[in-house]
Amino acid sequence: MTSTDLKNTRRAPADFKWPGLTHPAGEPIRLNRGDFVAVDRDREATYDAIYRPQALYNVATHGLRANNDAFLLQEVATNLPIHRQDTGPTDFHMHLPPGGFQFVLVTSGMFTFDYDGKIHYVGPGAVIMQSAIVHRQLFYTWSGLPTDENLKTPQTAVPDALSMGYSGKFLEAFITEPATFPNPTVVAADRIVEADTSRTAWAHPVHDRPIDAGFWYQDPLALNALYRPLVEDLPGGPVKSPSPIFVRDLEIESPSGHLAVGHIIATDPTGQSLLPKSSTGRASVADLAKGEVAVYRVIRGTAAFKDRAGKLLELSAGDTVTAGGQAIELVAMGENTQVLRMGLLKGIDNLRKWTPTQRDEIDSLGGQIITAQALRPQRTEGPPVGYLYE
Repeated sequence: MTSTDLKNTRRAPADFKWPGLTHPAGEPIRLNRGDFVAVDRDREATYDAIYRPQALYNVATHGLRANNDAFLLQEVATNLPIHRQDTGPTDFHMHLPPGGFQFVLVTSGMFTFDYDGKIHYVGPGAVIMQSAIVHRQLFYTWSGLPTDENLKTPQTAVPDALSMGYSGKFLEAFITEPATFPNPTVVAADRIVEADTSRTAWAHPVHDRPIDAGFWYQDPLALNALYRPLVEDLPGGPVKSPSPIFVRDLEIESPSGHLAVGHIIATDPTGQSLLPKSSTGRASVADLAKGEVAVYRVIRGTAAFKDRAGKLLELSAGDTVTAGGQAIELVAMGENTQVLRMGLLKGIDNLRKWTPTQRDEIDSLGGQIITAQALRPQRTEGPPVGYLYE
């Protein structure tokens, strides 16, 4: 598990030809700090092939709109075999959301990604902060099931042999919607030279990352990723559960540039020990209270929340609730339950959206925005991802 502590001066190189593209110049982003509660139900979900035929996207739309379009959480489900001509490895590209914020949590199957010239093999529970890094998706598993069955396969943040065999799926989060920020192609698929392109590290000045932000990868079995017991009550009181509750810290606060925190709150199946646990330490209740806005996604199992009026809100696998401030509290969890909690921090209010003109110009420039690149001797070791950004 590694992190890159990038010292971003927020200035472009002196010879960069498009200085007006280095920072978003659009409307300020504002989190909704009111006592709102927005629920996206799995039973009402729609899956759309927005960008590529092999990937179906399910956006938590109600939460996005209620939170001033500031934060998008979606499930991405692979649905076709990768060997088809129209579904093979992607081009080398990057996503440039405000703050460079892109979060990925793999929930089934296996993926192979190239990040900045280093290859990553990831499965259930892997966490990645992509942070405006040049990358491509090289491989994913596909179960061969029909679409309806494929979308119903159980998800998990804990690696196990069965979940690794399903089609690749992951949860993904951005600050603002992908359609509103640049997503430039750096090297088109038909221009990739496997011997060189796949081991190239890159740098560019249009990432808009806060100081301290950088690429982050957390292996689900790394020591700091192990689950720790929740032994204290949450601010709203104790959480009812048939078995002890454990918490995994995804450690994204610093690498996100202090824009968000992330945790998985979980219970074991009855009579089993599924969660990889730490033998030391306890979960931090204070960390679970962070956030001007909180987003909860039930990965598996069931969870219940209460609003300020005492109204009970029951969620099951695939449901998402987005709430402002302390508008809701987690009050109950079932057995074999995993809940992703993301707390959105006040630093998001320091960001701006890209203007449509900036977005379109950066997309049209593509690889021309690259200001430095270097070949790595190997794709499996060497300097950390993003080292040329320093």
